[in-house]
Amino acid sequence: MRIMLAPDSFKESLSARAAADAMAVGIARVDPTIEIDRCPVADGGEGFVSAFGSADQFHQHETTVAGPRGQAVEARWATLSEHTALIEMAAASGLERLAESQRNPLRTTTLGTGHLIAEALDRGSQRILVGLGGSASNDGGTGMAQALGVCFYDSNGLLIPGPMCGGLLAQIARIDIDHVMPNMSGVVIQAACDVTNPLTGPSGASAVYGPQKGATPDQVMVLDDGLQHLTRLIREQLDIDVEHIPGAGAAGGLGAGLIAFAGATLLPGIDLVLDATGFAQRVASCDLCLTGEGRLDAQSLSGKAVTGVAQTAKQRGVPTIALAGAIEGDTAPLHERELHACHAISSGHPIHYAMQHASILLAEKTESVVRDWIAQRAR
Repeated sequence: MRIMLAPDSFKESLSARAAADAMAVGIARVDPTIEIDRCPVADGGEGFVSAFGSADQFHQHETTVAGPRGQAVEARWATLSEHTALIEMAAASGLERLAESQRNPLRTTTLGTGHLIAEALDRGSQRILVGLGGSASNDGGTGMAQALGVCFYDSNGLLIPGPMCGGLLAQIARIDIDHVMPNMSGVVIQAACDVTNPLTGPSGASAVYGPQKGATPDQVMVLDDGLQHLTRLIREQLDIDVEHIPGAGAAGGLGAGLIAFAGATLLPGIDLVLDATGFAQRVASCDLCLTGEGRLDAQSLSGKAVTGVAQTAKQRGVPTIALAGAIEGDTAPLHERELHACHAISSGHPIHYAMQHASILLAEKTESVVRDWIAQRAR
């Protein structure tokens, strides 16, 4: 018997790799002879780069770049081959880089993410995958663009030195892309996105995610006005309309910035991960697939890791069982369409206890689920 382990991270509790390891412990308790294939996944947010760790030619790198407040940080990224780079924007520009007192999206920047892209380009990468999620910024990707050579000028014709941040967007009067890094020509940049938010408006980057990054209600209005201003300039000066593209609002508008300034395309992150790790071929040789995430809810139907894993496994005739930290709302559509079953590891435990003991609870639930599945299969 062979079981595929393809969980996403359990946010604030377990990385995707740690979740797969906990599942493996539970399976070993049932039968240590069961073969296990670990394929941790991610949908564009936390753990995007490490999710490729089971792929061939995966190599990690570390580069000193600007953090979300311009401070120097050591950011990890990776390559799959000499031509493909993997970047997680949160590694350079993530909220986790800041203490709560430092969080202010009027002042935070994606400059460091641009530094990572520039480093990948300097190393000869011809394909760059960027995971969007966990950002501290709301600058529409302008900080990232600066690192790639884009220049922003104010109404007096003066260069805005930056680093660009949400609070400087309203000052932009002209965008100059004439000095973009020449080695960007012909490079494919794909942004892994797990949300469909547009750039502006009530469902946009500022309104939905600004408060999580420390923005007050007044600051949310300033940030949204700034992004609307940036949108108009991009439309008028670059002839690109990014405002209503699904996912353009991801990572504080970095999705839009990557499209406008780097020629990127936005794709569901889980599709990129499954493709690069050869998941479809690997799961085809398995009898069962186990996936999971911190919370399973109605949003799990929309481009999330659990759905992508279950759909691909089902296409190969392999049933998938999801183990979640908690299950909220109506997940019946997901259960009926894709999953063989889903279980919460926190059942009977307060949520804070479940988060602190996630590894133990996940191993116990995996053991119980696999025992039951084997028993049912034997009938």
